[in-house]
Amino acid sequence: MKTARDWIESLCLSKHPEGGYYRETYRSETAFAGPGFTGPRVVSTAIYFLLPADEVSALHRIKSDELWHFYAGQPLTIYMIAAHGQAATIGLSGDQPQAIVPAGCWFGATVASEYALVGCTVAPGFDFYDFEMGDRTALLMAYPQHRFIIERLTKLTGSG
Repeated sequence: MKTARDWIESLCLSKHPEGGYYRETYRSETAFAGPGFTGPRVVSTAIYFLLPADEVSALHRIKSDELWHFYAGQPLTIYMIAAHGQAATIGLSGDQPQAIVPAGCWFGATVASEYALVGCTVAPGFDFYDFEMGDRTALLMAYPQHRFIIERLTKLTGSG
């Protein structure tokens, strides 16, 4: 059985700002200018994403829908907080191999043991201009009812 390190090396994955490791595998050549975006975006992108058990995918949001695909390893739990405050979790595994995170939701993920290797397809395509990391203080003020998720999937920032 492959280890997380084996996958990271064989797939040439790099550290991701949210946690885990990734590599873009597809970026469509077709682009469009859509409402809500700062400029043209490609129609779709795809990545490999590996999350080791000793890391989390920190809460973040993007302006596009993101479809997750399970490939290998242990089940992954995706946590989501919608703009109106409703929270949901999705277990991504061989029994539930796909999940969707709607555009604009705060989301992050954990894996209980070893690692999870997944893929993420984003449409309209991913652009770091559309990527926002969650701020613990701001999220706790907006969604105090989800303290457990927010504290687990964000870092304490600032002084004091």
